[in-house]
Amino acid sequence: MPGSDLSIVPLTPSLGAEISGIDLSGDLDEATVQAIQDALMDYLVVFFRDQALDLDQLSAFGRRFGLPHTHPAEPDVPGYPGVLKIHTDASSKTYSGRKWHSDVTCDAEPPMGSILHLHQVPASGGDTLFANMYAAYEALSAPLRQMLDGLTAVHGSEHNFRGYYGTPDEDLRDGMFPESRHPVVRRHPVTGREALFVNEIFTLRIEELSTAESEALLNLLYEHINEPRFHCRFRWQANSVAFWDNRSAQHLALWDYYPETRSGHRFTIQGDRPV
Repeated sequence: MPGSDLSIVPLTPSLGAEISGIDLSGDLDEATVQAIQDALMDYLVVFFRDQALDLDQLSAFGRRFGLPHTHPAEPDVPGYPGVLKIHTDASSKTYSGRKWHSDVTCDAEPPMGSILHLHQVPASGGDTLFANMYAAYEALSAPLRQMLDGLTAVHGSEHNFRGYYGTPDEDLRDGMFPESRHPVVRRHPVTGREALFVNEIFTLRIEELSTAESEALLNLLYEHINEPRFHCRFRWQANSVAFWDNRSAQHLALWDYYPETRSGHRFTIQGDRPV
């Protein structure tokens, strides 16, 4: 059994839970790791407070759930595969996570999950919102769900990554910006539940539809995903951690704290091909 001090408190009825009574910097036993994994499946995103992690500890925690995912356009922190620096300050021109998305869906095998640790946060603002893609799919009418089943969406990256990162083509992970095709509705490999799998940052079009039809349907789905009934909102404190399941949840970061600084690191976990 996990440590007797471990406590899981749901954040909203839709998704999200805060886990306390655990030190992520330590050598976690299998029962505790399984308890976190089970909570992630139940709540889609889990949060931890007061976790003073260095990069070795963040990486070790992330590797308990899978191998590190290498970003196609942003270099890892040197010596730490799968770890990206997340930083916004008064000199920033844009920021990461500005629209609803799940991470790097342009990849053929998008990340399973992401673990974000912030060590510096603004006095207020900088919250992250999360959305339940199971609930969003299940709330659609039966005829619309039936139409979506079997459709395929193209997910691209050049339109987003080239301007944001400015990485030369020769320094890209694959020498090119990835583009992949995924089902509009994916089945979660662990829970077996169906979830919407299109997002504003990476999804370019639905293959089986005309350009006008694809644009209209995607806009309808994006407006649907934006409904607050599917959301939870996390207010960061220094040394907080958020661990989310990219297969069943989307997220949106807020940049409402200019000119203050929000800084930390993200460990991203390899995933599988959506089905």
